[in-house]
Amino acid sequence: MFSKRKRLGKLIEEVKSGDTFIAEYKIKDKDILLYLGFSDDSNPAYIQHDYAARTPYKRPIVPQLMLTGYITSAVSMHLPGPGSVMKEQNIRFLKPMYHYGLFKLKLVVTEVNKELNEVTLDAEGLDEYDDLVLTAKLIVTPPYPWKPMTEETGTFENF
Repeated sequence: MFSKRKRLGKLIEEVKSGDTFIAEYKIKDKDILLYLGFSDDSNPAYIQHDYAARTPYKRPIVPQLMLTGYITSAVSMHLPGPGSVMKEQNIRFLKPMYHYGLFKLKLVVTEVNKELNEVTLDAEGLDEYDDLVLTAKLIVTPPYPWKPMTEETGTFENF
């Protein structure tokens, strides 16, 4: 994972309005427990069936930030891809996503600003019934091109 230089994603010159990425993620207990463990989140709405049964949700829901993680991963691994950095995100969660569900994610490039080196994407998340779970607007910096490590760039200034 860390040993090889990864191929970069699309540079600003390569990203086009209308570029799209679509993926599906099966929500498993294992993934939810891993997320809750590393985030130190023990919200009963996410894991306690007896508590969730007494709420409007009726059963445990998937943490919203876990769904956000799928969006972040799609940006940094697929569109624009490796080397991209999220600058801004505005996410609206419209309905809960439940354990064992299928999360369908779609990213679409809506604007490319070469002067600011920014790409705007719209995101939609659907559940297995094609109900809209979330919408988002993202502003992303696509990867910068590789620069050579030479004396002229000042890389070895301290040596």
